[in-house]
Amino acid sequence: MNKNYFAKTPPMGWNSYDYYDTTVTEADIKANADYMAENLKKYGYEYVVVDIEWYAEGAGSRRDEYQYIPFGKVEMDGYSRLMPCVHRFPSAADGRGFKPLADYIHSLGLKFGIHIMRGIPRNAAHMGTAIKGTDKSASDIANAYSICPWNPDMYGLDVKKPQAQLYYDSIMELYASWGVDLIKCDDICRYDADTAEQEIIMLQNAIQKTGRSIVLSLSPGPALPEKAWIYEKYANMWRITDDLWDKWEDILNMFNRCEIWQEHVGTGCYPDCDMIPFGHLGKGFGHEWTCNLTYDEQRTLMSLWCIFRSPLMLGCELTLLDDKTKELITNEDILHLTGHSVGARQIKRDSDEVIWASRDEKAGVYYIALFNLSDCERKIEIPDEKVYEIIDIINGSTGGGVINNPISEIMELWDHRSCDKAGGNINAHGACLYRIKID
Repeated sequence: MNKNYFAKTPPMGWNSYDYYDTTVTEADIKANADYMAENLKKYGYEYVVVDIEWYAEGAGSRRDEYQYIPFGKVEMDGYSRLMPCVHRFPSAADGRGFKPLADYIHSLGLKFGIHIMRGIPRNAAHMGTAIKGTDKSASDIANAYSICPWNPDMYGLDVKKPQAQLYYDSIMELYASWGVDLIKCDDICRYDADTAEQEIIMLQNAIQKTGRSIVLSLSPGPALPEKAWIYEKYANMWRITDDLWDKWEDILNMFNRCEIWQEHVGTGCYPDCDMIPFGHLGKGFGHEWTCNLTYDEQRTLMSLWCIFRSPLMLGCELTLLDDKTKELITNEDILHLTGHSVGARQIKRDSDEVIWASRDEKAGVYYIALFNLSDCERKIEIPDEKVYEIIDIINGSTGGGVINNPISEIMELWDHRSCDKAGGNINAHGACLYRIKID
């Protein structure tokens, strides 16, 4: 199998973390999946991802002390493989794991994903539980010096031992039997551990052995540009930032990160700008709130994520989405860029404004996004001669190109308005995205 065919376009969907943190339940997952199937599936949103600590008993019960309770009780089978906590996921009882929940998600025409941590449970290593297909135990393959700095649940693996690959083979075999379509692996992307690079390769090798198309997502960021070849060869998406929240400073920082990674976007390979922090957030963190980004800042985020072709994973409680937010995340002209444009690159960036551009897979159609980074309304215009220069850059031309062909349409895609010129007055922290057709 070619892993690039697991995600021919950037994955789109919902992840439980931004709203539920470690506390999400089966009922929560089903409620959000039902909403997605009814309201968002037709726009391309399809992945429903259960994020961190789905295996933990009492997760979130000591939130004032710990996000992840040290050496808390976890569900685990006899082969050192974590299982869903049955108190939160009752259909997982009797060793069924996530298969009943995955079956439910699939029945809605959606796809199912789970979060995992790099390595093997520390509880398994201390108990010396078995590794499927080998006479070794968890304690034999655990690397006790490789511990995630923020989550104490796991040890890394001793990658020099062949049984380490067998352990990853065994968990992917289990996940494939459940019907998992996406794995988000944490504590691996930015190589805090010496063995993370080898463990990325081992994970993809294990996925290949299952014969199932499972998207591999790496977290957290920022990913290392000098290791881009590893991500591109062995993963489908990788975080280029640490956790991104609803702060303008976080969004502003992404222009630099997207510029760094713009050459590495391709079929099955997507630098990941992280989840979209719109709507209602934070219930599992102990203080629910509504997105602090202004409408214009949210429009800027969607414009950059879509022209860059980042995966689009919503982090909010979907059942609480208001109409205005729903309109932002379901603009079909904007979403079209994620699956049907190529060659996006930053054309200009200074302290006040940014220009990005790309071209459609359909000949003669181009996109120009204008971003106002300043704290006040600003006029940003692109005269026709500059439009042709930008198109030549996107086409990789040194001149000429479509210069003699007339512009037949300039359409601003957020407001769905026809324009004589690309640009105009843009609100503070706002964006406009233009589709330009050349005859």
